Amino acid sequence: MKNVTVMGSTGSIGTQTLDIIRRHPDELCVTALTASTSVDLIEKQAREFAPKLVAMYDDTAASGLSKRLRDTGIKVVSGMDGLIEAASLKEADIVVTAMVGMIGIRPTVAAIEAGHDIALANKETLVCAGHIIMPLVRKCGVSLYPVDSEHSAIFQSLNGEDHDDIERIILTASGGPFRTRSYDELSKMKAEDALKHPNWNMGNKITIDSATLVNKGLEVMEACHLFDVGLDDIEVVVHPQSIIHSAVMYKDGGIMAQMGCPDMRLPIQYALFGPRRPYLDTKRLSLTDLGTMTFERPDPEKFKGFALAYEAARIGGNMPTVFNAANERAVALFLDGKISFTDIPRLIRIAMDRADYIASPSVDEIIATGDLAEGYVNDALSDMK
Repeated sequence: MKNVTVMGSTGSIGTQTLDIIRRHPDELCVTALTASTSVDLIEKQAREFAPKLVAMYDDTAASGLSKRLRDTGIKVVSGMDGLIEAASLKEADIVVTAMVGMIGIRPTVAAIEAGHDIALANKETLVCAGHIIMPLVRKCGVSLYPVDSEHSAIFQSLNGEDHDDIERIILTASGGPFRTRSYDELSKMKAEDALKHPNWNMGNKITIDSATLVNKGLEVMEACHLFDVGLDDIEVVVHPQSIIHSAVMYKDGGIMAQMGCPDMRLPIQYALFGPRRPYLDTKRLSLTDLGTMTFERPDPEKFKGFALAYEAARIGGNMPTVFNAANERAVALFLDGKISFTDIPRLIRIAMDRADYIASPSVDEIIATGDLAEGYVNDALSDMK
């Protein structure tokens, strides 16, 4: 029996993780659940999976949940201390980090220091703190399994191969809903347009990041840390059908790729069971029905956030944090209808220009940098009005 803590259990990845656990009651059980404010859903999850502990980041939500669960004996905690307690529970074998935002960094560090394996679905952990996380993983002797579909595909394509034989990583992108739109058209796109992803069912923030290609830029940064490769060793390829989830080219010219119909449950299940592959009722891929697959180069002139991600990655230090935090704030403003779609990279650019550089930021400096970057975006928004 593998004991699983699910951080961010009410989000898209969290609910799908619980679906996988639900299908394997003899092999997986829930140790702890965490969320921010979704009291109704996490109460249902807690009653179904009976974890030892539930953590709510929001204090008011925690208070309400505690009253609802007082008949169960489940401990309810709150705030960042509560998230860290959940991540550190000694009973856990693996912690699924499915929170969105830099809120996930400290609990991930705590889970690693507690000796737990990590199923990583929180981009910010490596984008902002990869220089801290990966050495800590090695020091503590734990395993880190990527949950993101592209990184899981790379992880699977590396299975049994020699890392030194890698020539380059091929990171695929769907291109999002605006792949065929002109730059002039992009400025007119609303949130409801950007949320219509052609292939994947994801949360709102990640779906917008896919539409801007910022998500792919963040994934490039993650891949550098996860697989210990340089920026120039990663090739991003737009693959609208989302059938090849990513691939690795080796020095002999051979390419190992992981393919399948788009379904996030597959990489989640692989992170929990791999290299075993238990049955999963996902749609099966028929190559003859598919017929063709197409591939394109990304357009950094049209998707300016993608180009800015590479710039932030090359600068390094705290600049990926500035990029990430500014994007996070800009996406929230776009979803609220306060800025246009093309304002997102514009605001990221402003934050990157204003930020002071820190070569090797600590976790405290990362969090502080994120707060400053959000402030730069807010100031720029006031100037735009």
